[in-house]
Amino acid sequence: MSRKVFYLLVVAILGSTFSVSAQDTAPVMKFDSKEYDFKTFKEEDGLTSYSFEFINTGSQPVIINQVRSSCGCTSPEWSKQPIAPGQKGFVKATYDPKNRPGPFNKSITITANTNPAITILRISGTVIAREKTVADLYPREMNGLRLQNNHLSFTKVKNTDVKEATMDVYNDSDQPISIGFKRVPAHLSLKMVPENLQPKQKGQIVATYDASKKNDWGFVIDYLDVLVNQEFKSGNRLTVSANLVEDFSSLSKTELANSPKVEFVNDVFDFGEITQGENAEYTFTMKNLGKSDLIIRKTKASCGCTAIAPSTKIIKAGEASEIKVVFNSRGKRGRQNKMITVITNDPVDSEVKLRVSGNVVMPKTN
Repeated sequence: MSRKVFYLLVVAILGSTFSVSAQDTAPVMKFDSKEYDFKTFKEEDGLTSYSFEFINTGSQPVIINQVRSSCGCTSPEWSKQPIAPGQKGFVKATYDPKNRPGPFNKSITITANTNPAITILRISGTVIAREKTVADLYPREMNGLRLQNNHLSFTKVKNTDVKEATMDVYNDSDQPISIGFKRVPAHLSLKMVPENLQPKQKGQIVATYDASKKNDWGFVIDYLDVLVNQEFKSGNRLTVSANLVEDFSSLSKTELANSPKVEFVNDVFDFGEITQGENAEYTFTMKNLGKSDLIIRKTKASCGCTAIAPSTKIIKAGEASEIKVVFNSRGKRGRQNKMITVITNDPVDSEVKLRVSGNVVMPKTN
């Protein structure tokens, strides 16, 4: 055996010895069990806890640096002081079953000065759902009238559609009530079924949306006042939303083949870094690669800090146009991500998202 090989062998043996020695002297958390099953319990029982106890079987104090749960429904507590060799410590897990019926299986990750540094505990069980109250089923309250929500969504509505949506309501008072609506736009109609609700009676708000009367595109919201017994109280408002899209279903194959086609040279603008109060400007170029007029139905920014100025609303086949965007950083700080929606009559890609992003820093002070 050469001297070099002998030397390397000695180093390897010594390194292994030192490693084993270090492991032998490291603190050790010895748990009786690393898993606990709460079995089955009721949601109304509230917070449920279990304390995992351990003994430090090493020769150095155990120091727990951090304990993290896999979800916000589990709150951990633990021994904050160093645990001397031979002494006991704990990690306590508390599970909140509120609005979380059914089985669960959650982990608690412990980071300590042990070897290995990570220890994982686990709790499980099954929550029996409590009986829903009127307040649970109808969480929005308006002068004795309870609603499932104060927002009625029609989701996607074609511009030629007349669509209906309903919302369940409940009279939680001890008197009959009538429900009416104010500030109802022409494209909406609402009625109560039945017209009057007796005490503890269920009913429905039936709403009809006529998109042809709205004369708008994209995501739109209307705000209505709710009258209970012909009286309006501040805050008693109902929002109605819809995503208005163009109906291309009647187009023939020939019409589709000769339709407009939108394409943006670039759909992302990163302005880098600017100082708060400065503007960032960019011009997006859009082309019509189709065979008929491309019509810009609507442009809309995700916040008022972005101004949009299309140079024209109609782009001829084979031609291009520009959309100038100005981002105003006043009152902004940190990373910014803003979206600009461009809606056209392109039957294949009628809604295009443009993105403006960058970082806004505070002005330097002397």
